[in-house]
Formats: sequence, C-alpha cells, structure tokens
Amino acid sequence: MEYSLIDTLWVFLAAILVFFMNLGFASVEAGFARAKNTVNILSKNFIVFAVSSLGFMLLGWGLMFGGDNPIIGTEHLFILGQDDLSYYDSTLTSSVPFWGKFFFQLVFCGTAATIVSGAVAERVKYVSFILFSFVLTLVIYPIAGHWVWGGGWLADLGFMDFAGDSVVHSLGGWSALAGAMLLGPRIGKYGKDGKPKAIPGHSMSLAVIGLFVLWLGWFGFNPGSTMSFQNPSDVFHILMTTNTSAIAAVLTSTITSWIVMKKPDLGMTINGCLAGLVGITGACAYVTVEASLLIGALSGILVVFAVLLFDKLKIDDPVGATSVHLCCGVFGTLCVGLFAKEGVTSLSSVNGLFYGGGFRQLGVQLLGTVAIGAFSFVASALVWFILKKTVGIRVTREEELQGLDIGEHGNIAYPDFAPVAESIEQNGSAAPANAPDAPAVPAAVLDKSVPVEHHEKQGAKITKVTILTNQNKFAALEEALDHLGITGLTVTNVFGYGAQKGHAVSFRGSPITSRLLPKIKVDIVICKVPVDTLVQTVQNTLYTGSYGDGKIFIYDVEDAVKIRTGERGYDALQDEDPKAAT
Repeated sequence: MEYSLIDTLWVFLAAILVFFMNLGFASVEAGFARAKNTVNILSKNFIVFAVSSLGFMLLGWGLMFGGDNPIIGTEHLFILGQDDLSYYDSTLTSSVPFWGKFFFQLVFCGTAATIVSGAVAERVKYVSFILFSFVLTLVIYPIAGHWVWGGGWLADLGFMDFAGDSVVHSLGGWSALAGAMLLGPRIGKYGKDGKPKAIPGHSMSLAVIGLFVLWLGWFGFNPGSTMSFQNPSDVFHILMTTNTSAIAAVLTSTITSWIVMKKPDLGMTINGCLAGLVGITGACAYVTVEASLLIGALSGILVVFAVLLFDKLKIDDPVGATSVHLCCGVFGTLCVGLFAKEGVTSLSSVNGLFYGGGFRQLGVQLLGTVAIGAFSFVASALVWFILKKTVGIRVTREEELQGLDIGEHGNIAYPDFAPVAESIEQNGSAAPANAPDAPAVPAAVLDKSVPVEHHEKQGAKITKVTILTNQNKFAALEEALDHLGITGLTVTNVFGYGAQKGHAVSFRGSPITSRLLPKIKVDIVICKVPVDTLVQTVQNTLYTGSYGDGKIFIYDVEDAVKIRTGERGYDALQDEDPKAAT
C-alpha cells in the first residue's frame, strides 16, 4: 500500500507537538501547587503517559477502532503480536502508516488521563493514580472514543467533535471531577465557616511556561486532527480558529477576573487561555474565524465563574482542570450545534442553529454530551470508589501536611540546606591542596570584654517571644494572636529539626541523611499582653501531642527604638496607623 509522504510527515509533526504538551501539563500543575508536592506532580505526569501508552496498546486501540459495532470495538482487539495490521488500513485515513495513526491517537489518549492529575493533586496516592490512569486508558476513554471516532452510535447520529472536546477534554474533566469529589478537599482549603481559603501555587513562572508549551502543542492537537495536508487551507483555517479563540479568552478572562476580584489575576488568565483552546477544539474545523473569536470570549468568561462555583461547592481542584476541561469542553461541544457553518472548510458539511441549520445538530451535540458525561463520570467514580475501598486513594494527614514529595517519593524538588557530601572527618580524607582557608573571626567578636552600650528601659517591661513551629500551623496561630490583640509579627521561613531528626531522603539513589524540615519562625515583641497568656494561647493553638509541635523562646528586650520618630520603649511599639501594625 502506498502512503502519502506529506500526510505522514504532517501527522508525525502534529503527534510530537501533542506529546510535547505533557511538559506543559506538568509545568502548569507543578506551578499551581505547593513546592512540597513538586516531585510528586512531575512524577505523576511522567508515569501517566507511560501507563496510558501501555493501556492503549494492550486493549484501548482495539476497543476504540475495532469494527463498527455501535457500542464498542469487537474485532482485532489486540494489536500487539499481530503481523498483519491491514485490517486498520482504512481507519481514520489510508494515507498514513498504521503506527503513525496509532501514535497520534495515543497522545490524545494520554492527554485525557493527564487532565485528571491536576484536579486530584496534592492529596492523591501515587499508586491509586497510576491504577486509575491505566483503567481510564484501557477501557473508559476507548469506549467513549469509539462512539464518536470509531464508527459508534454517536457517529451514526451525526455527532461532531473534530479534535476532542467531548472525547478528550470533557471526558477527562468528568473523570477528574469524580476523583476530586471522592478525595475531598485539601487540608486547610476551607475554613470553619465553609469559605474557601487561597492555597497559592509556588511558581507562577513555571505555570506560565507550561501554558505556552500547551498553546504551542494545541497547534498540533487541532490542525493535526485533519491527518492530512492535502488541503492546506483547511489546516491553516483550523490554526487560525484555534489561536483566535485563545487570544479572545485571554482578554475576557483577564477582564472578568479584574471586575470580579478587583485585580487582573494571572492564574485566571492562564486558565482563561486554556479555556479558549479547549472551547474551540471540537468546532475548530466547522466555524468561521469570527465565530471562534466569540467562542473564545465566552470561554474566558465561563472559566472564571466555573472556578468560583467549584470553590463554593467545596470541590477542591488545585489547577482548575474541571473548570477548564469539563466546563469548556461541554461548552465547546455544544458550540458545534450553534456555530457550525457548511463549507467553511472542506470538512464542514452542516449548519448550526445560528446559520439556519435549526435545532437538529444542537440536539445531537447535547445528546452526545450527556451520554459521554454520564458514562465517563459513573465509570470513573466506580473505579475511584473501588480503589478507595481497596488500596485507598488519599495519603495520610501527616503525609499531606508534610508534602507528598517526602511521604510518597522520599525526594525533594528544592533541596535547600541539604548536605551534598560526607565531611572530611567522616571519610578520613585529607583536605585538597587548593581548599580555601576558613575565614578569620574578628577579634572584637571573640573578646567578651568589649563593652556593649545599653539604654535605660523606658517604662514597662518589653519581652520578645520567638515561636518555631510547622508551616501549616501559621494560619491558626495568626488568628489566635489576633484575638489577643497582637498584630505585629515578623515571620521567617526556616529549616531545622529537633527530636524528629528530619527525614531520610535521596537524590539519584544517594542518601541525604540529615534532611532539615521546613519550619516557620514567628517573632513577637510584647509589652502589655502578659507573657503567660501569650504562651498558653500558643500552646493551645499548636499542640497536637506529636513531635514537631515546636518550641517557644522568651527573651528580655533591653530597649526598642522607632526609627521614624525616635520614640523608645513602650512608645516605640505603638503605631498610630493600623495598616502598618502587621
């Protein structure tokens, strides 16, 4: 059989662009999460593609493209071990070799599984995520894909989804929603009043880098779904509708967050761009460039309110995967029935509601959306539930507070203060000839007879209290101190260990045996508040009965001087501007 060189090269280029999106998903998710979970998130995004590839090779491809049974593929289910794959010559396209078509579909399958990772981040068990991803790509994704792209019942009804709004994005979003609901929110996400609390990601730089990688990958995701370059005008039309929707969503999500939140939130802008890309995916070959501008604009607005809605519903999604992929995937699927225009490309053969096509196509799109949503949500929830009752799906409270990097992997992404080598005394080696001498200690520091100038106390006794404790306790501590009327704090992120002795972790197989734990140090200077009252409040707030609750250090303060006014003692501790008393 003869293949088209240009079509094969185009599918190859598009497939590796979609594969590159794995880096984008990993970066966005890691950036939106806390530093203590970075290794876990990066590892999940590595392993999910490997697991997806295995599941899709073993059975997924056959279930998706194995014949025209309305519900599920039933013929030539197993491709591994087959010498003759000619059965699939006409599947999707006849101008590209089988393994080229397979790999292009494989990277789409991997994308659906990767979407789930972000919604369950920072509390899901590593092994449970692996098992769920395997089942998703082995069975759940292929069955829904068969309905739409494999000659199933939705395809027979005329359901249209050019590049995967329903098959990839909303399916991944429904699966993510089921996982997030069964897992429950992260510790500290919601206060006692039920209101959501911000848990900022540790690197918006990483998130933006990931966004641009995904934006680039989408130029393979959507235009590549032609699987042919014989009609370049189709390819470039899809390229333009894809990009136009993205830029419109960037603007509207920024404006919407600016109006609603009083500031142009960067996280919302990132999700807005992704919303625009998702929103156009199903309709990119069927709508005009002008319609894509509107679809993107509406997607950008939709995602902002979706994020706020899920927060109100107490569905904790650290990266907004459900808002982006589920909500905008559903919206994009319905947009085919609204905005499709016959003849806009050689691939578009129907008119949507706004172009005189009536409600028929919109009805089919709605039916397909409901069917895929119900199937993927119920099937995914069942898998998550079985995992919950067997191996468990959530890490322990201690692991979550400590970070999944240490608890699940014994690694750390940012090894500050970690020793890098054994000391000379331990290994008995002599110092190298070019080793620099230790710096000399100034004599004035060593000479204890050097007089230190003191100032007289100005009125009441001043006391400094230093508190060392776990980072996750800060919000509760701050609230307790505020109730005492203490609003002046100095907070420092520090590393250390006491009776806990840190945690043994490793890097590339080499042990780091004296890992220091992240802590916070809170310095308070008080005068009117009784020291015993402060100590009792701190103990009541921080006590768990476990190692690591922390320590309190109490010092006498000789004097205090306010630089701006020259006031001293008690007067220096007062501030007439309440905004400055922090």
